[in-house]
Amino acid sequence: MSLLPLWLAIQVGEDDSALAERLRRREQQAMADLYDRYGRLAYSVILRIVRDSGIAEDLTQETFLRVWNRMPGFDPARGNLGAWLLAVARNRAIDYLRSVDGRMARSAYEVVDLENPALFANLEKEVLGSDQARRIRQALDKLNVNHRTVIELAYFEGLSQTEMAEKLSQPLGTVKTWVLAALKVLREDLAGATV
Repeated sequence: MSLLPLWLAIQVGEDDSALAERLRRREQQAMADLYDRYGRLAYSVILRIVRDSGIAEDLTQETFLRVWNRMPGFDPARGNLGAWLLAVARNRAIDYLRSVDGRMARSAYEVVDLENPALFANLEKEVLGSDQARRIRQALDKLNVNHRTVIELAYFEGLSQTEMAEKLSQPLGTVKTWVLAALKVLREDLAGATV
């Protein structure tokens, strides 16, 4: 599991201001263009969180509907369109997991770890050569297993530190220490990187 989808959206979305303006004008073709640009990436993020392809498809559609409906409130000065869309996707997936339906679905079958980098392979090829992506990968690779796990649980599952402690069967103080240490390593390694 990696945080690469978010950084891909930031990298790819550097020139989304024209698309954002078209979306604010409610151009239907702009919505199609947005989906073409970010559909697979949003689906990939959601699938990593909910781990069910049917639910991920539904949540991806809901994500794009939310973006369409909330577009008048989007401010490109506060961030880029791709990162905002992926934040909406991630939050929608986490909301689903926390809902009654999400808890029931997770209880109904054993969760299988789905790693499918093919979902965003084309975008990844474009970005992996960049210095920024290399720095991010190097920073994540420096994390030990425990540190990386808590970062992934926070990002992909939206777990609080208390929830992480329960899931990992670790004392809360230990989890807090892991989170702080992981964030310190990432902050030091990515200082000066434009992420």
